[in-house]
Amino acid sequence: MATHGARGRSGGRPTLEEVAARAGVGRGTVSRVINGSPRVSDATRAAVEAAVAELGYVPNTAARALAANRTDAIALVVPEPETRFFAEPYFSDMLKGVGAELTDTEMQLLLIFAGSDKERRRLAQYLAAHRVDGVLLVSVHADDPLPDLLAQLEIPAVISGPRSAAETLTSVDSDNYGGARSAVEHLMDRGRTRIAHITGRLDVYGAQRRVDGYRDALRDAGRPVDDGLIEPGDFTEEGGAGAMRALLERHPDLDAVFAGSDVTAAGARHALREAGRRIPEDVALVGYDDSAIARHMDPPLTSVRQPIEEMGRRMIDLLLTEIADRRPTASRDLERTQAVLATELVTRASS
Repeated sequence: MATHGARGRSGGRPTLEEVAARAGVGRGTVSRVINGSPRVSDATRAAVEAAVAELGYVPNTAARALAANRTDAIALVVPEPETRFFAEPYFSDMLKGVGAELTDTEMQLLLIFAGSDKERRRLAQYLAAHRVDGVLLVSVHADDPLPDLLAQLEIPAVISGPRSAAETLTSVDSDNYGGARSAVEHLMDRGRTRIAHITGRLDVYGAQRRVDGYRDALRDAGRPVDDGLIEPGDFTEEGGAGAMRALLERHPDLDAVFAGSDVTAAGARHALREAGRRIPEDVALVGYDDSAIARHMDPPLTSVRQPIEEMGRRMIDLLLTEIADRRPTASRDLERTQAVLATELVTRASS
């Protein structure tokens, strides 16, 4: 071990400035590397890490956080009941991606549910006290007041999917429109002519875009769009079963269903079997998410794969960038990122 490993030039504890001088970079760059910001090149990161190792620099986390008005904590906020969080693979996959990306940082992750008015009021008070450096907001509904609250408090935030086409916060989403189109086009290619759609919650922009993709795929193929073949759902198994029963009552001749999620498709399958319909012989079935449910269903479910873990990783990358570069909210809005990740149709026996 080098003799200077535990001391800086002054003979005391190495400082941030000494690390910067050794690495040949600015003090701010060293701070970004130590804080895990993605806004640093690999070469610069390696130089700073080498200087840290040579000098034996140990960050004073508490002092740094206090001086920078930082908490070194990020909140993952889910404005849904806990029961839905644990029932749907979407949320666990998102959490897995977020956690993996935070592994090499000093940030702590807080999981907060805000599915009731009481929980939302408590969360608003918590956020107003600036107890976290940033927020990841998952499963956002159009009328959700939390995004606007975050903007008012000037807390860096990234949401999983925009609330509308005019979103003002940074967001990460999958290509809901393209995913829905690929599902319907697949069903048409299989010779299906009466294709129904069980939607997700229509106060979620992603669910609206899936309806748009469903409609446009039919129109572009010269097929009529029958609103009676579109039934609102809520992303749950119970909602899928109820919607499927309603569709069968209106259109007993339907021969295909595109469900807004794999969980919804599981409910639809139950209702189809209850009605004596075989899958896929009588009715082809396609889901959305390509979760473990799709792979383990009988028959295995054709599903649109969205890269949920990658979405979680991307959300963290963007949030850490905003935290490391805390500009005024107006400037952040002008440069907001609306990331859309590609989807892929995974074909299995249900269609």
